[in-house]
Amino acid sequence: MQIDVAATPALDVYHTLVGVVTPRPIAWVTSVDAAGRLNLAPFSFFNAFGANPPVVVFSPTNRRDGSKKDTLLNVEATGEFVIHTATASLAVQVNQSSAELPRGQSEVEYIGLHTTPSVKVKPPRLAESPVAMECKVRQIVTVGSGPIAGNLVIGEVLMIYVDDAVLDGNSRVDPRKLRTVARLGGDYWCHTSDLFEQKRP
Repeated sequence: MQIDVAATPALDVYHTLVGVVTPRPIAWVTSVDAAGRLNLAPFSFFNAFGANPPVVVFSPTNRRDGSKKDTLLNVEATGEFVIHTATASLAVQVNQSSAELPRGQSEVEYIGLHTTPSVKVKPPRLAESPVAMECKVRQIVTVGSGPIAGNLVIGEVLMIYVDDAVLDGNSRVDPRKLRTVARLGGDYWCHTSDLFEQKRP
């Protein structure tokens, strides 16, 4: 199969991309709007891109009707957000938080989670998540327009919370304890519990 992107519907290109760029870590993001209303949503276009300063990037693509998602509207308005790690024990809730709720209705309340105040930003962090990163927006880069167009939210990490229960004896995150999940194509997800080690050359 060969795909000429210019001659292919955007939705078909999207399905191919998310099918081959795998596994994709999930940014589980809390944000608030200008009125302080809480939003929670997962984004699998996500990764870390530097450590000095620590920078993360996630992309809330436009909806299929071309409109902006609530998270994008919120970070544009407030310049702050919190990213949580998607773990196996919370995979059902991560998926549930992707539901299209009316603007202003909290996914946190909808799926029965709890929050605790952040230290340096207004959006709270999820009490149930073992990892949270408080971030401020450095830049938002809009790539394209219309349905499924990308919006790269570049955030600087100001504060990191890690539950001691997921650390090893050297105070490093132990992936066997953290047990993250990731997205594949379609409705498929994967666990990161099938580990192997290779020493760097």
